[in-house]
Amino acid sequence: MPGRVTINPNEVDIAWRLPRKETEPLVLKIPILASAMDGVVDVPFAVTMSKLGGLAVLNLEGVQTRYKNPREVLQKIVDTDKSEITALLQKIYQEPVQET
Repeated sequence: MPGRVTINPNEVDIAWRLPRKETEPLVLKIPILASAMDGVVDVPFAVTMSKLGGLAVLNLEGVQTRYKNPREVLQKIVDTDKSEITALLQKIYQEPVQET
């Protein structure tokens, strides 16, 4: 809703800072923290988010670290019927986390 004052978006700083002991704070240009969920963050997304000035957390016990091709696994989840999804998820997460 228009107000009495107009704010120029170029003059607004939405960055947030995470203080760190004995070093400069970590400054993130965008105030977004992407959740450590397999359906939200994969490696390419985390890299892109970092380049844009945000932060994405990778689930280190999720699909990304259990399978060489996690996209295939995630697509299988998407394509599975509701009645079979619980059994599929139980099977998927039984795979051990791969050592790097």
